[in-house]
Amino acid sequence: MQAGDIAQHVPTVTTRDTVARAVRVMVVSRLPGLIVVDDRGRPTVVLPGTQVLRLAVPREYQADPALARTIDEAHADIFWLELGDMVVRDCLPGPATTPVTVPRNATLLEVAALMARQHSPLVAVVERDGTLVGAITLERLLTSLAVLGPDD
Repeated sequence: MQAGDIAQHVPTVTTRDTVARAVRVMVVSRLPGLIVVDDRGRPTVVLPGTQVLRLAVPREYQADPALARTIDEAHADIFWLELGDMVVRDCLPGPATTPVTVPRNATLLEVAALMARQHSPLVAVVERDGTLVGAITLERLLTSLAVLGPDD
């Protein structure tokens, strides 16, 4: 079985989308992360859910836990609404990295090894030209492997 066989269509975001929209896309679609694509539909970043959360948490609260403790509970529950029009591009961590991608013809072992190495519960599956075919979630990969198991 190859990556293209188990890849699923997933919604994506661009660096111009608001952080609030990015979070909503991930939550509504029940994804373990997000794929950020360029104008030609090629993945530029694959963000695990914890990195998407980092987009939504203001940097000053991440850097100083004592500061986060000063916010009362009512406001702490709605902190992410304060992001307003902040876009994904403004919140991406550090220098750009190679997105977590595999070609359509990658084996499931290759997908599993990449997920393990990159600590990513989401992998983008791409065509030869780099355009997005779909994505494989950790759950989808493990389900596919379990179904193919020799014990059944």
